[in-house]
Amino acid sequence: MHRFSLLLVLLLNLAGQADLQAQILKPGFDKAEYLELIRLHARMGGDSMWWAGIPKPRQFTLAYRSPVSPLDNRWDLWTHGGPRPQAAISVRGTTDEQVSWLANFYAAMLPAAGELQLAAGRKFAYHLADDPQAAVHAGWLLSLAFMADGIVHKVDSCYRRGTRDVFIMGHSQGGAIAFLLTSYLRDLQQHGQLPADIRFKTYCSAGPKPGNRFYAYAFETATQGGWATNVVNPADWVPEVPLSVQTLDDFSPVNPFVGARAMIKKQKFPKNLALRHVYNQLDRPARRAQRRYQRYLGGFIAKAIAQHIPDYQGPAFYPSSNYVRAGTTVVLPADAAYYLLYPNDPNKLFRHHFFQPYYYLAERLP
Repeated sequence: MHRFSLLLVLLLNLAGQADLQAQILKPGFDKAEYLELIRLHARMGGDSMWWAGIPKPRQFTLAYRSPVSPLDNRWDLWTHGGPRPQAAISVRGTTDEQVSWLANFYAAMLPAAGELQLAAGRKFAYHLADDPQAAVHAGWLLSLAFMADGIVHKVDSCYRRGTRDVFIMGHSQGGAIAFLLTSYLRDLQQHGQLPADIRFKTYCSAGPKPGNRFYAYAFETATQGGWATNVVNPADWVPEVPLSVQTLDDFSPVNPFVGARAMIKKQKFPKNLALRHVYNQLDRPARRAQRRYQRYLGGFIAKAIAQHIPDYQGPAFYPSSNYVRAGTTVVLPADAAYYLLYPNDPNKLFRHHFFQPYYYLAERLP
């Protein structure tokens, strides 16, 4: 009997250790994690229509809701107890407010490292990538700037209470900000401003393109091994924006176009004229489009934003509009059965973008 009791205690202890081990956050897309994050994230909406048909979160409970920032951004902290507690930072996407859309249209690029002045005596220093060619969306960076301090404070508080695993979640504009937030928090870890043993795992959902190729490289390097995913419905147009304009300046420093003009100049007449004409026909339209992009979606929108944030000042725009997608992409299976439920309709631009179609498709993943 004594031996049986000892064996029983040993088995229970091993089972408890296995259960604890199972709760350690692991890399890679996890269907159950994503569905739970959609459940909690959908509660961001102020009306039940936002989460109609989507069940309540099964594990996480709402612990904190932030104030609304000047660009109408907000974030929630959700927590999950147990032997290994977890937290989830949920970043709200675009709202019906005009200023929220200004953040989207403020689509000129800013350097991925620098400083923003948010108000008199308040600045936001950020470092999202080491590469000086890395650049990100100005509006979503500005959105992050007003939320960053509060998020860092809550993450640190959770850590002090024993939380080591933190999800970062955002859908739509929230997904775009989640890219930048991930880079920001991981950089703070690198510089000892957040504990190194916090595991951050990011789920961007319907996330637009957050920056240029060099930022994407930095993001993917920081999260490689499965620590960041962008979940995409292929019928949804939002992950396809912002529009991308690639010029010859958007290549790596060593490329075949660097010496193109000098090479053309060395050619004999009239071959040099013909080659110069072809080169200019290919090069100039993209440069012209990029300058216009920066003028209208940079300087012009910045004036509108100044009406809401009078003291805002940022660094000079980075001369690029070469937006690319970032992170590991998980494409949901929008098949014939899906289109029977959610048929294409030009009059319903966001039909494929809302939480319900994403939840429906994710549930059907193997």
